[in-house]
Amino acid sequence: MSDFTAQEKKANEILNKPSLYKTRGFEIVSDTFRKHSNYNVKLPLRGTKSSAGYDFYSNEDVIIKPGEKYLFWTDIKSYMLKREVLEIYVRSSIAIKKDLMLCNQVGIIDMDYFSNESNDGNIGICLRNIGTREIQINAGERIAQGIFKNFLESDNCNSIEKRTGGIGHTNEQT
Repeated sequence: MSDFTAQEKKANEILNKPSLYKTRGFEIVSDTFRKHSNYNVKLPLRGTKSSAGYDFYSNEDVIIKPGEKYLFWTDIKSYMLKREVLEIYVRSSIAIKKDLMLCNQVGIIDMDYFSNESNDGNIGICLRNIGTREIQINAGERIAQGIFKNFLESDNCNSIEKRTGGIGHTNEQT
């Protein structure tokens, strides 16, 4: 007897036929939830064919003063299979050369964040300047990277709650 659920069997079928089904990737959010009026939003790309991380780009020119933070709306959403997550990390060059760090250290984009009702899954990346000088970020500059990962569920994983919104809305009563 197989240990796979029907959904896992379907996911395996999808994985074996990637040209017919979408399994994981990126899309531009709907116009209703776009934060930037320009239509030059760049989907995340890997820098090389062996890179694990997909680079996220700034859509605007920004100066971040020492001690301040700035939330970059990417106008990108991400889809993935069940038991997968997209983790967002600061790019090492941004951290080392510009003294910028992610405000939450690692961003977690859950599968059900995609197309949520409050922001259509728009991924926000918040950077904090921990240095002593103003930092310029230019539109089109790579600011973070995302890595798709599998995760495990515990035996007593019993949540039945559904996402009701965007950032900070997992099982939150507002």
